[in-house]
Amino acid sequence: MTELADYSAEALRAGFASGDFTPVDAVESVAGRIEACEPTLNALWVRTLDTALEQAAAAAARWRAGAPLGPLDGVPVTVKENIARSGIPMPAGHAAGTPPVPEEDAPITARLAEAGALIVGSTVMPDWGMLSSGVSSRHGITRSPLNPELTTGGSSAGAGAAAAAGYGPIHIGTDIGGSIRLPGTWLGLATLKPSFGRVPLAAPYLGRCAGPLARRVADVVAAMDVIGRADGRDYSELPPYAGAYTEPFEPAELRVAVHTDAGCGLPTDPEVAAAVDAAADLFAAAGATVTRIEPFMDGELLGHTDVFLRARSWGDLKALPVHERSRILPYIRQWCLGGADATGQDVFAAYHAIQEMRERANAVTHSFDLVLSPVAPMAAFPADWPMPWGDDADRPMVHIGYTLPYNMGEQPAATVNAGYTGDGRTIGLQIAGARFADARVLAAAAWYEAAAAVPVPVPVIG
Repeated sequence: MTELADYSAEALRAGFASGDFTPVDAVESVAGRIEACEPTLNALWVRTLDTALEQAAAAAARWRAGAPLGPLDGVPVTVKENIARSGIPMPAGHAAGTPPVPEEDAPITARLAEAGALIVGSTVMPDWGMLSSGVSSRHGITRSPLNPELTTGGSSAGAGAAAAAGYGPIHIGTDIGGSIRLPGTWLGLATLKPSFGRVPLAAPYLGRCAGPLARRVADVVAAMDVIGRADGRDYSELPPYAGAYTEPFEPAELRVAVHTDAGCGLPTDPEVAAAVDAAADLFAAAGATVTRIEPFMDGELLGHTDVFLRARSWGDLKALPVHERSRILPYIRQWCLGGADATGQDVFAAYHAIQEMRERANAVTHSFDLVLSPVAPMAAFPADWPMPWGDDADRPMVHIGYTLPYNMGEQPAATVNAGYTGDGRTIGLQIAGARFADARVLAAAAWYEAAAAVPVPVPVIG
């Protein structure tokens, strides 16, 4: 039976406006879902349900008066633990030291509050967000609501689990190489990694973006309409955007590229490739000109970026007191050591590789209106594996060849569920576009979601 915890933001707003139910009812439904699921899923670092219930009562009064605070007034949401909330500790996924406690909200948190959203909790992540799983030295293992034996993906692991389980309609994660979109493909979610700088951050960094994870594209759009607004604290932000994050979409006469070979890393599973090819066929049947393209990434670019990220994380590890380093996840400690001997020349080689990646991603997204691809070359793997191949920390990140270019190239990239493997694991379609074309990418994702009508994955937990 569908509960309020499963409703879209639009359906919740309609019910609040009609008086059929209240924001208090919605938060109580989410609280019940959390209580049923959390012993297994482990999605939340902090629960703030009591505060959300107090705020829900105020939101209910506003709805009764016909004066909602904003477009998400009374809607339950979560944010990833690395998105600052005043007074809420931020451990960055790891067990070392005492987590810092921010004194003010991050821009995303502020925009959500201004819109009336009710934050029911902060979601977990792996150590420093440098794993594509839900394995953390502080939090333990986060599991998929679709199959607890399988990974959520990461690093927005808790956000993905919360979205798939129905802890409300909207969940905000972050992404520096695929950390929003990988949970998208392995949990059957709709997601967006926005254009770099479109969603303001308190701590911007090369390639890092924040964006929504949800069960449906409409909720991704609803989230972006709120968080995709300006904040002067982000010195990397784009010029303010006042438009909607959707637009009319007609595939006919669009130029659409498709590729199922990342050009580097692990080979693409045939079932994953087949689902993407079927999606491309649907665009073609609707009148788009679909062109199969060669991969624009290669192993050298991926390898250089891996060195860059290891060197950065080695700096984080080295900054810890010696007695605290042992509290970092062993996989991450070993992975960081791969950057310990990186020279200045190595880092500059990585910098130039990233610029080359930017150029290539820019070229392909300007040559076509949309680029379709897998999100990852494989389906979901065991929940206790830190990476898709297990625990070999000396191996480079050979699974992000499809996602990483759009972080470094700064283009928007959405995901939407495109089907299932023979054993029932979800397969995501990645839809990318040119820089600043976030609305077009989301419109394409919404069109595909409706046209393909892929069955929504059903959680087995809760």
